Order: sequence, then C-alpha cells, then structure tokens
Amino acid sequence: MAGSRLEQVDPPEGRLLVIGAGAGDVASFDPARTVVVQRQKPAHDAVAAQGFRTLVAVDGPADGAVVILPRARAEARASVAAAAAALPPGATLWIDGQKTDGVDAMLKDLRALGPVEDVRSKAHGKIFRVTVPEGDWLPQEWAAAETRVGNFVTLPGVFSADGPDPGSQLLAAHLPDRMPTRVVDLGAGWGWLAAQILSRPGVEVVHLVESDHAALDCARRNVTDPRAQFHWADATAFRLPDPVNGVVMNPPFHAGRAADPHLGARFIRAAAGLLTGAGRLWMVANRHLPYEAVLTEHFAEVTEVGGDNRFKLIEATGAGRAGRKSARGR
Repeated sequence: MAGSRLEQVDPPEGRLLVIGAGAGDVASFDPARTVVVQRQKPAHDAVAAQGFRTLVAVDGPADGAVVILPRARAEARASVAAAAAALPPGATLWIDGQKTDGVDAMLKDLRALGPVEDVRSKAHGKIFRVTVPEGDWLPQEWAAAETRVGNFVTLPGVFSADGPDPGSQLLAAHLPDRMPTRVVDLGAGWGWLAAQILSRPGVEVVHLVESDHAALDCARRNVTDPRAQFHWADATAFRLPDPVNGVVMNPPFHAGRAADPHLGARFIRAAAGLLTGAGRLWMVANRHLPYEAVLTEHFAEVTEVGGDNRFKLIEATGAGRAGRKSARGR
C-alpha cells in the first residue's frame, strides 16, 4: 500500500506538498508542515479530518513534495509537473505508485529526463525520488492542459476526458422527449449529460453532483444555463432538502485505483433516497454488472428499456415502495 511505502520518505524541514493522498497515506507526516492536494471529495474530507490542510490544487511553493500517482497517465504527468513547479532546484520530489497505475512507465520517463535515485519496491508498487534540477526539465506538454471536445472543455484525469463516453451517449439518446421538472445528474463529470438534459423541455432545475473537483470546474464552464446547480459532493451520500422527480446517472464502477462494482449499488441507493415515490431513475450500466437485485430492493418497478451488447438502459420508479411492501409482508 502507498502508506507503507511513504514511511520511507524523509520530509523536508519546511513545507511538504503531497498530491493525491488518501487518509491512509499520510499517517507518517506532520499535519503542521504538510499540505495535501486531493480533488476527490471523499478522500479530501477524510484527509482534512486528520488535521491536514487539504486543497484541490497546488497553491504555492514547497520545500519537498510527494506525488501519489493516479491511474490516468495524463493526470499523473500533470501532478508531477505541478509538484515540480512548486519546488526550488535541489529539492526532493518523491514519486509513489502501484504497478497497475503505471509507476514503471513514470520511472522510465523520468529516468530519460534526469537522475532518478533510491528506487524501492514494496506492496506491488514502487517509490523513488528525483532531485529537482535547474531550469525547465519536464516536457511542456506534461502540464495540465485543457482539452476541447466541441464546445466543451475537459482536463487530464476527468472521466472520459476525450469525449462523451458511449454509455452516456446511449443514455442521452433514450431519455424521454420531456423531462421532469427537478432532475439530479448523479456523477455529472464535466457536464455533457447535464447539457443534454437541459436541452429537453420541462426541466426547471438540474443538480450536477460530482466528487472530482476538476471535473466539476469543467462542468461549471460547460453548462452555463441558469437552471444548473453544482455540488462538489460524494454522490453516494448526496441529499437535498426536498425530493426530486428525476435522477439520471451513468455510475462508475471503480473507486480510485480499485475496481468496485458495489459503487454502482451505492449510487442506486442514493438515487432512491433523492426521488419522490412517483419520480423516475434513468441509468446506464455495463451489461455484465448485476444491479437488478439492488434496484428491485429500492424501487417497485424496474424495466430494461434498451441497450446493446455492451450496455443496458434501465428505468425505475416507485422509490421506497419496494421496501414498504416487504415490510408489510413480514
């Protein structure tokens, strides 16, 4: 695990910058001298609860840095570039990552650019350090650069950064011509699906709920309709003061580095908790994912309304009524 490898880091006397840490990664560091950059809301809050100053982007210089690599290569390179830009020449930059997250590719890339030292392998990953040289030593294209997708902007590491994913496109094509008045886009990403919802008549408000701060920043730029409201939040725990009558979602089935098919089930429970009894859920999922049991646990009516060999489109209504019927039957 990253936490065990990070115990080998010798923090500088001054300010330590840690990019990409979760709650289990920072136990060996001093909260008084450490600032953590974490753009995912659940991990951000967990680290902050441990007493660390926790930000969504690098905010100034540091005396040393640690980058915990994400899975996306472009985001990993952008994180390394952001950390390096915050450090003076001669400072130490540690890179930590799992093999499944591309740490070997990053090690190869950085070895080609300058000296890499102290490579250590542990717990299916590696950690190594680089002494920051003088001048511009990283390729310019490593810096986080926005991508244009038609009229939309995206950033490295956001889900489907090169364009709307096929599941979302399929879901948008099957939404009804007239949508409910109050809709939640649960896991809204950079806003493409919310824009499709807002293009249909009937909508009075769309709540875009997204845990990735960078993706939500893109969504704010991409969806300028005044009916849109933005929430940086853990979608699986999101609530509103009043119920809505529509939820649209393309739930992820990875949590950070690890595949977690149960994440979609938590999205379904959250959707049921947001809807009125007459409200409707529209969702798309990979066809092999077994969501039907949790859907029928939380909704009275569940119908597959379309799809293809890769995806299934599901419509559900009667949130809460399935549970009440079960209770009456006991």
